[in-house]
Order: sequence, then structure tokens, then C-alpha cells
Amino acid sequence: MDTLLIGQYIKCLRKTAGMTQKELAEKLNVSFQAVSKWENGDTLPDTGILLELCDALNTTADKLLNGGRLAAVERRMMRLEDVMTGFHYLESIGELFGEDCTFFTGMIKGINETMNIDLLAYLKDPETREVMYAEVLIQGILSGRTVDMDEIEAGFANKSMIETIRRYLSKAAGAPEATA
Repeated sequence: MDTLLIGQYIKCLRKTAGMTQKELAEKLNVSFQAVSKWENGDTLPDTGILLELCDALNTTADKLLNGGRLAAVERRMMRLEDVMTGFHYLESIGELFGEDCTFFTGMIKGINETMNIDLLAYLKDPETREVMYAEVLIQGILSGRTVDMDEIEAGFANKSMIETIRRYLSKAAGAPEATA
């Protein structure tokens, strides 16, 4: 953890909120010297007040502890189970709203036109459904997320999809591609 970067971020947020060190300290029931030490990078805030500090500065703990960067969010884990649940919910909209509801038909039409597919037909076929799961995971990998390959291997029947996901994950991690 870069205490100096964290301190600079705390100072920036405090000033943006229009607070003095003393005002922030009073909100948190700490001394203004403690706030000064945080901002100078000499110490970090105690974990007991971390969430209260984040509330006062209108930020999150992961962002504060990364000095304003969202590294944890950008590299978060994607789970195959969540992707599958997402598709289930997508299908459920038709069941819940009615398949003739304009919200549902508009959503399906938008997806079909954007991706040049027949979403409902793809969802009915286990092989194309799996391809769509892989597509979502690959898009996530390309935007900085990661997956657990053990989960992928256990959850996919199509070995080609597993290898494709593995290649994208390796490229995203900067690993050299294996050659046959």
C-alpha cells in the first residue's frame, strides 16, 4: 500500500468536500494531527474508523486504500454461475412481463440487432447458450476482469470454449501464448 498516495487522496477528497483537517477530525472523533499524519502518508487511518472516513469523504474503502484507483473493481472476479444467472434473469423478463410486452420485445430486438443473432433461439440450444456464456466472460476479460479457470473447466462441456477463454485470460495477464 502506498501510504503517500492514500494520504494525497484523503487530502484531495477532504478539500473537495470543503472541510478543514479539524472539521474532518471532529466528524471522526480523532485529532486533527491524526488527519495530518494520514495526509502526509505517515500513518493510515485505523480500520475501526475506515468506513466512517469513507462515508465522510464520499468514497469506498477499496478506492481509498488504492489511492483513488479502482484496481480492485477493474480486476474483479467473474463467476460462471453469475453469468448463467444473468441469462436466466434475462429470459425471466419475458415470463414476468409477458413475451408480447414492449420492454421484453424491445430488449430482445436490441440484442438481436446489436449482436446479429436470434437470442431466444440461441438460449434454447445448449451449445449456443454455452457460446454466449463464453462471449460474456471474454468481454469481461477484455475489460479487465478475471475468471477462475477451474470453474470454467468444470462448467463448460465445450473444450474449445475452455481453451478460447484460457487464451484470452493469458493474453490479458500478459503471458506468452503457448505454441503447438
